[in-house]
Amino acid sequence: MSFLIVLAALAFLMFAAYRGYSVILFAPIAALAAVLLTEPAAVAPVFTSIFMDKMVGFVKLYFPVFLLGAVFGKVIELSGFSESIVAAAIRYIGRSRANAVIVAVCALLTYGGVSLFVVVFAVYPFAAELYRQSNIPKRLMPGAIALGAFSFTMDSLPGTPQIQNIIPTTFFKTTSWAAPTLGVIGSVFIIVVGLSYLEWRRRAAMASGEGYGTELVNEPERVESQQLPHPLLAVAPLIVVGVANFLLTRWIPNWYGPTFTITPDILPGLHAPVETTVKTVVAIWAVQGALLLGIVMVVATAFRRVSTRFAVGTKAAVAGALLASLNTASEYGFGGVIAALPGFLVVSNALKSIPNPLVNAAVSVSTLAGITGSASGGMSIALAAMSDLFIKGAEAAHIPLEVLHRVVAMASGGMDTLPHNGAVITLLAVTGLTHRQSYRDIFAVTVIKTMAVFFVIAVYYVTGVV
Repeated sequence: MSFLIVLAALAFLMFAAYRGYSVILFAPIAALAAVLLTEPAAVAPVFTSIFMDKMVGFVKLYFPVFLLGAVFGKVIELSGFSESIVAAAIRYIGRSRANAVIVAVCALLTYGGVSLFVVVFAVYPFAAELYRQSNIPKRLMPGAIALGAFSFTMDSLPGTPQIQNIIPTTFFKTTSWAAPTLGVIGSVFIIVVGLSYLEWRRRAAMASGEGYGTELVNEPERVESQQLPHPLLAVAPLIVVGVANFLLTRWIPNWYGPTFTITPDILPGLHAPVETTVKTVVAIWAVQGALLLGIVMVVATAFRRVSTRFAVGTKAAVAGALLASLNTASEYGFGGVIAALPGFLVVSNALKSIPNPLVNAAVSVSTLAGITGSASGGMSIALAAMSDLFIKGAEAAHIPLEVLHRVVAMASGGMDTLPHNGAVITLLAVTGLTHRQSYRDIFAVTVIKTMAVFFVIAVYYVTGVV
């Protein structure tokens, strides 16, 4: 019965998200209904101490990233930089390769360490313009962004700085470069199959005469073509964000040390010292600093274009950031409640019975990521509960822990992108589309990503490469 309660809560939330209802409203309803059916007296305490604690904790950490990412995307749009990049892409690459261009830009930013959520905000303005000028249906765009930002550069390519590739290092004592050959093979599989699917969808839509679309929501503002800046200047802020993020990630710990304490001697209004553990916020501070530099660069180099619409544009950006961050935070709270239910333990215990260590790890992590709607959350829960089991199984089968690292990392980014996933909801909110319009293509990327995990496992068993 406890398992059915968890399943019902998950199905209800996915249904609500797919039908376009607000996840901010329905995530707590789904979570608390599951608690009500499990232990009625715990509903109020769970809401306050688990759901709201998780939700507010997420906002505390990540809202500045959402906000700066939205502002960065907006100034890229207002400056005409997005249209300049699109014009150059069409001139040198061609309209027919729009999907490949979007995937490549998303991959560049993600592999450079830019947050997945920030990539969505940054890429959307010129992705929309590229699709519009190429007359490709806008509803296909989220699939391309998901392939570029939520798949191979998130957890497959060796060395990627995304959290999904970092979490396994603490459990398996590996590095982010674990199993480089398998990671590259998995990435190539995802790119080839994913782009083939997107191209098939593009050709089918265009053959039917469907255009970009009308009566669309959240469309970027247009800039007259004769006023467009040089494409090298337009792409420079994207490069600055990626490079600054990389450098700040390494410099910040040297500046602050392991911890930084603010004492009443420094700020007399404090009643007690405030201590910050720097390593827990390095990645967030680095992204924030990088985005600030990117925003300053755009405003400084395109001041006349940006200044006239900056007030109105940033209001829209703030509204978008608030909606996107609260959507994702509400999902985070839902995952925290579900993970505390007895039905969730039934699922995790059942997964331990799978005999093959790599398949066990892949299915366990992917399943828990799907239930919680979070790649990092599902992986963290799975590894906290079952990492010793995974390690013992791998060692008994003489499988290097590097291989286990790569399989676990890739599996976390498989079924996590179900309809209730925070990144999916953010992507659709930013692009102004709905689950009904665009989730089919995001789900296709999810299936391809999940297939890639088992493809990599098969390659390892056949060839033994790491």
